[in-house]
Amino acid sequence: MGARHLLYFTADEHFLYRRAGGTLELEARFAGDEAGLAGFRTHLRERRGSLFAVVADLAGEDFHEEQIPYVRGADRDAVLARRLAQRYRDTRLATALSLGVVALNERRNERLLLASFTNTQQLAPWLDALEEADVRLAGVYSVPLLGPALAAALGARNARQLLVTIDRAGLRQCYIDGGRLRFARLERTMEMAPEALARFVRSETQRLAQYLVTLRALPRDSGPVQVLVVAPARLRGEFEQALVSDSRLTFRTLDYAEALRRVRLRRAPEASGAEALYLQLAARKPPREQFASQDDRRRYFVWQLQRGMVAVGAAAFILCALFGASRWLEARDMGEQARAQLAEADAAAARYQRITAAFPVTETSADNLKATVIEFERIAQRNSSPEVAFARISRVLGKFPQVELDAIHWSVGRPGAPAGATPARPTPAHGGGGDTAVQIELSGRVNATQRNDYRGITAQVQELASAFASSDYELVHTQLPFDITSEGTLTGDIGAASDSGEAPRFTIVLARRLP
Repeated sequence: MGARHLLYFTADEHFLYRRAGGTLELEARFAGDEAGLAGFRTHLRERRGSLFAVVADLAGEDFHEEQIPYVRGADRDAVLARRLAQRYRDTRLATALSLGVVALNERRNERLLLASFTNTQQLAPWLDALEEADVRLAGVYSVPLLGPALAAALGARNARQLLVTIDRAGLRQCYIDGGRLRFARLERTMEMAPEALARFVRSETQRLAQYLVTLRALPRDSGPVQVLVVAPARLRGEFEQALVSDSRLTFRTLDYAEALRRVRLRRAPEASGAEALYLQLAARKPPREQFASQDDRRRYFVWQLQRGMVAVGAAAFILCALFGASRWLEARDMGEQARAQLAEADAAAARYQRITAAFPVTETSADNLKATVIEFERIAQRNSSPEVAFARISRVLGKFPQVELDAIHWSVGRPGAPAGATPARPTPAHGGGGDTAVQIELSGRVNATQRNDYRGITAQVQELASAFASSDYELVHTQLPFDITSEGTLTGDIGAASDSGEAPRFTIVLARRLP
């Protein structure tokens, strides 16, 4: 947070402090008369646009408890304005502090503490000087309004607490109930010895406690009240000796240096009292409630809006920068991937060049090479090898042990049958096809059968021929050991075979057309 100017306002004279970081410096002091006001106006000429706050420490401060219906929003603002106008003649420096909600039968009311200064005219000229100097007024606070924040910063834990400090204006006493201000008073002090000042603190605290009991703000049977006393510098020992706890009051004394540390104020003017604690809180952690009107704080509101817009713009800029950075990283990754792929493509092209450079030189065009490859594939599809055919012949012969082959002729060419052979009827599955075929001619004999058993020999040869035929091969013709056609006479070599002792021979021709 930047530097902020704080006007500490008392009945006799006023002190202008400059707060920056954790330090508080006395910048100027002004008398409470017309001459002091003129000097203040002169001093403000060089403070145009600065941030100001006023902390009033006056005895003439009025506190009044009130209840209003529990409403919110504009209705609550209207009710507060009417109640303040009924209570105070001048509402320029008046405010209302919420004390919580109370339930009455079936309705709820809000308890309020109305607060203002009995003599607002002593503050009005100084506020007008701030308005004329075109400075930004953050707010007008009183020391009692800052009392709850100071008690919390000093570690007050009791529900009901009396906070006692010695300021430039005198002895300040604040009664805090549940973290909220209930009452405050200021008693002027003269030059006193430390022991006398401590006794004065004790007697005034007892008087205040009795007064609060009379007002019923402090219950009689609530037990001893915790009293937190901030002792002046180097006077803690004298205060602890004089402030002895009893059945009504329990005193806890805190050293001034320790209090400065609790409110995070590293350095304060040597002649200052406990008002430095309140000034630090007014600059660092001010309460929401304050006395200045909206007109007095108009420039401060505009400044806050400007800061908010700048903050929103900075946040949007940071988000855009982060988004742009992420996109830039993605683009860089994509560029690296593209470069890697280009390198791979170049390497593949180089390998292709090296491979094609080793090819033999051809005196032909690419179209001729393509046609040659297609023709080669077609020729390769139309060629065949005998291994598959021989394997099938072996499997079929395993089912006919009485048949013995003498020769196998395997050839590729135009299909045909030798003269005098009995052609087989081609099946529809094998009809049509190309002009080139694989032809297998099997020659053999039939054993273990009587040579004059024509029907048996014919049946075995025909069954063997049918077994050789498959979805790939068609039966071209079968040559039996004798002629069984109706055109000629029954002839054959069975008689000769019986004379020579040889088994009847047969010939089977199979063909498979190539595509």
